[in-house]
Amino acid sequence: MIIDFHTHTFPDKVAARALSLLRQKSHTESFTDGTDVGLSASQKAAGIDLSLLLPVATYGEQATKINAFTIAHQAERKALGLLSFGAMHPDTPDYRNELIRLKEAGIKGIKLHPVYQGVDFDDDRYVNILNICGELGLAVIIHAGWDIGFPGISHASTQTVYHAMEKAEMLSGRNPVTLILAHMGGWREWEDVCTYFKDTPVFLDTSFSEHHLYPLADGYWDERDIHLLSEEQFLHMVDVFGAHRILFATDSPWSDQTAALRRFRNLPLKEREQTMILGENAGKILGLGV
Repeated sequence: MIIDFHTHTFPDKVAARALSLLRQKSHTESFTDGTDVGLSASQKAAGIDLSLLLPVATYGEQATKINAFTIAHQAERKALGLLSFGAMHPDTPDYRNELIRLKEAGIKGIKLHPVYQGVDFDDDRYVNILNICGELGLAVIIHAGWDIGFPGISHASTQTVYHAMEKAEMLSGRNPVTLILAHMGGWREWEDVCTYFKDTPVFLDTSFSEHHLYPLADGYWDERDIHLLSEEQFLHMVDVFGAHRILFATDSPWSDQTAALRRFRNLPLKEREQTMILGENAGKILGLGV
């Protein structure tokens, strides 16, 4: 089973507008229409079996609204080959009960985005959320590192994330929460990622990290700035962390799932490593018995 661990969609009525705004902010192309149906068609064309949706709450009360939508649409999304995490925000009222609601509804985890949420990840509210998720058995994936749409702003640097893990007692093993750091541990902070996180229990997803950006033809991006991890750098990180801690992910609609999967399959990895990264590791986190 091939699982894309990091994708995004929007409700049909706002998808076109949301994509347009995000394209303008990031100055990069999108590769689906931003809807569930569009993502389902994309993954089918790519040969991907399941895509994990990661909704982002930008203010406290929005998380409860997103989660109500997520819970209500589980069955129809499953029919499309999609699974969704819940959303959470440090300002969400009574986030313990909100996390319990997600757990009881069968949701497997939550997405946090410190940059969009404007809060450093070592803030006590995030630490409390990590602790509660550890108690409940909910996985947590965070945007880590810089964000393409917020140049110069970092609320989830490697140092900040490491400090949060210390505060949440993850490094001592007292908190068993499964923490996934998107964008190979920290977007454009990959040397620090290897230094800080090599001997920690985190997983890394591959989204928006290898190959290069897909810039709009507006002249915003300099040729020197569109390149991400080279094949050599990516393989080094797989070696440092081990294939058992890497999750295949595309960040669709911000990359083409077909092209991303093709590039990954062409990497000089062992068959066992490919199997783990492409779906086995994700299946264990999601409780799919893969």
